[in-house]
Amino acid sequence: MSLRTQIENKLQNALKERDKIQISTLRLVLAAIKDRDIAVRTADNKSGVKDDDIKQLLKKMIKQRNESIEIYKKSNRDDLLQIETKEIEVISLFLPKQLSDDEVLKICKEAVKSVGAASTKDIGKVMGLLKKKYSDTIDFAKAGSAIKDLLK
Repeated sequence: MSLRTQIENKLQNALKERDKIQISTLRLVLAAIKDRDIAVRTADNKSGVKDDDIKQLLKKMIKQRNESIEIYKKSNRDDLLQIETKEIEVISLFLPKQLSDDEVLKICKEAVKSVGAASTKDIGKVMGLLKKKYSDTIDFAKAGSAIKDLLK
């Protein structure tokens, strides 16, 4: 079953359960997917975006919400903070489980060794390797800072 179908099915269930947070979040996700469909529509591509593109879109939406959470924390807006957190939980249901900080550090150490990185100039090589192997499951912001710490 495609990721788009899973999201649509989840929305139908949320409508039946009258879960307002899930309904609004899933409608936002589907609207963003449809916007992306329109943007990539060409004469030979009428099927819309693929699952990989949808995953990238979901990651972008989570990143936006994390940025909003930081702002809400500084502003002491716990009501908005809770809404954003719940939206992240709903969106995360459709993404592979992310690696923990310890797992990211371990993987980064292995990647630095396998590439033979010696200085911060080699960060690009290490990140390239990580993107090939762990593009769906690793947070590259965490990986980037871990690699910088390792190569100091």
